[in-house]
Amino acid sequence: MAMEASEIEKLIRQGLPDAQVVMRDLAGDNNHWHATVVSESFRGKSRVQQHQMVYKAIGEPMGGVLHALALQTEVPKT
Repeated sequence: MAMEASEIEKLIRQGLPDAQVVMRDLAGDNNHWHATVVSESFRGKSRVQQHQMVYKAIGEPMGGVLHALALQTEVPKT
């Protein structure tokens, strides 16, 4: 069972309320996603820590229903 982009985006925004999230379907199959996540809460964090924050926000579906997610994380440009 695949996850819709809106479901993934909703989970990320619940965990990172200030996040701007852009989802892109990499294969056209609703199963392989790329997410660009921009959040002030990433400031001062390493890339690994930023990705861990997103994975934590997604929670249980990560590695299960959602198994293919490429991530790009950024802090807002000032």
